[in-house]
Amino acid sequence: MKITFDFTASLIGLILLSPIFIIIAILIKLDSKGEVFFRQVRVGKNEKPFRIFKFRTMSVNQTKGSLQITAGADARITKVGSFIRKYKIDELPQLINVLKGEMSLVGPRPEVPKYVEHYSEDNRKVVLSVRPGITDLASIEYRNENDILASESDPEKAYIEKILPEKLKYCREYVEKQSFMYDIGIILKTIKAIVS
Repeated sequence: MKITFDFTASLIGLILLSPIFIIIAILIKLDSKGEVFFRQVRVGKNEKPFRIFKFRTMSVNQTKGSLQITAGADARITKVGSFIRKYKIDELPQLINVLKGEMSLVGPRPEVPKYVEHYSEDNRKVVLSVRPGITDLASIEYRNENDILASESDPEKAYIEKILPEKLKYCREYVEKQSFMYDIGIILKTIKAIVS
C-alpha cells in the first residue's frame, strides 16, 4: 500500500504543482546564475547512493569543501532561496525521487555520505533498512535546525555530536512504528508545522 500511495501521490503532486514549479524556476533563474535544481548524493535504502532533487537555494559560487549543512543567515543562500527554504518549497522536487522509487513521502531523511559515516553499525542497519522520505519526525522537531546551529561556534561539530544522534532516535522510532496511518499522521503534522 505504501509503494502504491507514494507513486500515486507523487505523480498527482507533480502534476498539480507544475505551475508552482515553473514560477519558482523562473524566480531562481532571475535571482542568481546557475541551474534551477540542486542535486546531491545521499544515502538511500540498503546504503544505496542516489542523487536527490531540490530547488537550488544557494549561490553556485561556493568554495570547494563548503559545509554540507547551513547555519543561520548563511551567506551562500540567495534571496529567493531564503524564502523557499522557510516554507520548505525547496524540498518539493523530491517528489521526482519518490516517483523514481528512490524515496518515500515519509521516512528517515536521507543524509550525505559524510554524515552517514558517523552512524553506528546498528543505526545503519535499522535506519537504512527503509526508503528515506521527504519528511519525518526529525524534520518536524528540527525544522529550525539552521537557527539552532547558528548559535554554535562550530556548527558542523554541533550537528554531528548533538543534533544527528537525536535525529537518529526519531528515525529508529519511525522504523519501529511505521504503518500507512502513521505516515498520514506525519504528513498532517508536517503541513501543520509549515503553516504555523
